[in-house]
Amino acid sequence: KYGVDEHESKITSTAGGGTLTLEFGVLSRLTNDPIFERVTKNAVRGLWARRSKLNLVGAHINVFTGEWTQKDAGIGTSIDSFYEYLLKAYLLFGDEEYLFIFQEAYSAAMHYLYNDPWYVEVNMDSGAIVWPLFNSLQAFWPGLQVLAGDVDPAIRTHTAFFSVWKRYGFTPEGFNLATLSVQHGQKSYPLRPELIESTYWLYKATRDPRYLDAGRDMVASLQYGARCPCGYCHISDVEFHKSEDHMESFFLAETVKYLWLLFDLAVGPDNLVENGPYKYIFTTEGHLLPATPQISLVQEHCSYFGAYCNHGDFKHEPHASDMSADSQETNGSRVSGGWVRTGFPLDSSYLEASPVSGLIKGLCPGLTHGQKYGISYLAPVDTPHEDYSVKQKDTVVQSHALIVVSDHSANQSLSGDSNDDNVEESSEREPEHDPSQS
Repeated sequence: KYGVDEHESKITSTAGGGTLTLEFGVLSRLTNDPIFERVTKNAVRGLWARRSKLNLVGAHINVFTGEWTQKDAGIGTSIDSFYEYLLKAYLLFGDEEYLFIFQEAYSAAMHYLYNDPWYVEVNMDSGAIVWPLFNSLQAFWPGLQVLAGDVDPAIRTHTAFFSVWKRYGFTPEGFNLATLSVQHGQKSYPLRPELIESTYWLYKATRDPRYLDAGRDMVASLQYGARCPCGYCHISDVEFHKSEDHMESFFLAETVKYLWLLFDLAVGPDNLVENGPYKYIFTTEGHLLPATPQISLVQEHCSYFGAYCNHGDFKHEPHASDMSADSQETNGSRVSGGWVRTGFPLDSSYLEASPVSGLIKGLCPGLTHGQKYGISYLAPVDTPHEDYSVKQKDTVVQSHALIVVSDHSANQSLSGDSNDDNVEESSEREPEHDPSQS
């Protein structure tokens, strides 16, 4: 009612300003008062209006002047859930403005931030790499890619991220990709759920048992490295497994929840998320929002989630900064053969993915529409059932593209690996660097 208190900071993170749409949108629908959804949508519009010519957003912005106070663009700390809520707001509410912004933002992220299989931070104006760091909050990204239908790069990135977990038993807050070591001052693991969340989504999409193996390893690490007399302890140093006597609330709200959903999915499933009367969207804090008719208010859904709705072919004026595939390099092409290829080789079995070009409208073998994604309110369409034991390999490599990449990078491979056939198109997210928040 009165705006920002004079004693409060005038700076907000992009994630902080862009991660309100789901909760407040639902509030508007439940109270029949549009004000909550309107102001949060305006916040997203304001952030996107101040994007750079590369369609990138920075990490922190002054809410009074609209000036970026930190211009590092990435998918991790301070930005992560901005991307997440763009897609999820479309999935829950059917508002195509969110989808359009997500398509543009995702395309730019894959063009400038993606160094197959890692992601880096770049200057939002120039695209120059400023921070070759795997940030633990980036680990939500493969799960978001699954929701978007871009499964192939999600598989490769998850493999790389999980290799860090395997090396230390946990993922540190920061892993330096140049030195291939834990970043100084970022050695802790506060029981974050992001990698486990992505593991759940990849298993949900592929039914590949390797994700159950990954989940088992994560449970073992938590049991033997983080178990305390009264719960599970914050790991202050992943190299020496030192612990601190506190447990963040998101451990129960998300970390344990996604582990339970992963293994329950494998044996059943028998829970409301998979078999309930409605489909659900997870908020960034792991809370469930049901896509009821009152909340969703979507008159027509995609009959196949994972492909762009036919009725959503809306027109828009391209941003003046639209990139040209002929004139722009990706960061992956600039550093091909460099540090991003060293230290953590990918399991070759992950690299057998078939190339995907354009819009894919296939069906995941052996899985119904609802089993695959469990998102839209529309009842699952009937899909031909195929024997999983026969089609397991095909299931692993199949990718279903929601993203309509209408830009610049549509004809440019996202991978720098010459022996790969890759896609040609390409917070619990915390708004600040406070590890006590997720």
